[in-house]
Amino acid sequence: MADYVLLLINPGSTSTKVALYLGTKCFRMQSIAHKAEELAVYPGIIEQCSFRLTTVEAFLGTALSALGGDRQIDAVAGMGGLLRPLPGGTYATSDALLQDLQSGVQGQHASNLGGLLAHGIAQSLGVQAYVVDPVSVDEFTDLARISGHPLIVRRSLSHALNIKAVARRVCREMGLSFFNSRLVVAHLGGGISVAPLQNGRIMDVNNANEMGPFSPERTGSLPAGELAALCFSGRYSAQEIKKQIAGQGGMVAYLGTNDAREAYQRAGRGDVQAQLIMRAMAYQIAKEIGAMSTVLHGKVDAIILTGGLANSDSLVRDISQYVEFIAPVKVWPGEDEMLALAEGVCRVLAGEEQAKQY
Repeated sequence: MADYVLLLINPGSTSTKVALYLGTKCFRMQSIAHKAEELAVYPGIIEQCSFRLTTVEAFLGTALSALGGDRQIDAVAGMGGLLRPLPGGTYATSDALLQDLQSGVQGQHASNLGGLLAHGIAQSLGVQAYVVDPVSVDEFTDLARISGHPLIVRRSLSHALNIKAVARRVCREMGLSFFNSRLVVAHLGGGISVAPLQNGRIMDVNNANEMGPFSPERTGSLPAGELAALCFSGRYSAQEIKKQIAGQGGMVAYLGTNDAREAYQRAGRGDVQAQLIMRAMAYQIAKEIGAMSTVLHGKVDAIILTGGLANSDSLVRDISQYVEFIAPVKVWPGEDEMLALAEGVCRVLAGEEQAKQY
């Protein structure tokens, strides 16, 4: 891809990751930590925008000086945040997009700042800002939306940026067209998203906050009747229940740690409970992969394991033993969100695809 100069922004709850890319090659990257007392003065995430913008501008000045010459920024991209449901792709920021990020149309999250910060910087530079494959990418079939009760509709919220980026890379590796492929991608991190992709479209996916396999910090799907009884037991507040489902559930609830490396070390030393729970997590992930394979009628070109947990040889081995009969298992560890943002913007700047309008 051409040597475009790109500024990329990925806000977290207590940090802002920023990077200067030349095409799809990282020139400089920094994770800017924000002290608790610095953030405490702001009533919410969105109110932090001006403060974080200043830190991004400081990084940009230093990075451009190090780049040298008269190179200028060609485009800026940020994490997409909780936007309205939309098809996957690279979106140019617009008034409607920025308004929905500010209002938190599907909830407030640090990633909502991504598009706002990108737009603020881009506006001052006279270039376009983008977001790529936000978590609210929704390409569900009508069948996938049915939950089992009309009061509850299944929503598409997933690690769409990494899922689509890794799917494209594996297709290139296998000599397949992304838009003529059938894949099951399992993003394995603090939360776990398992998605069947047909011709580049996410046909279905579990909401990693409340469905699917349990993960290091989340319970995944739970027996509904027992969960209802727990909610009305009088022992826990609604907030405490939500925290137990996402944040204090899964591996950390069973083993007291959310670090898979520690859990596997304990299992290796003979800790029977650690052995059981880590085998159970692999078992549940494999079951979800199998279930999502049925969406593709069992015709799957590859199963892809990605995300931070895909660095675990033990977990990858245990999952693969269950699912490799379905399709070849490809492992792409980690979650390189900056590269995924750069790839999305480069496709637009190179004319390989059109920027979508929100």
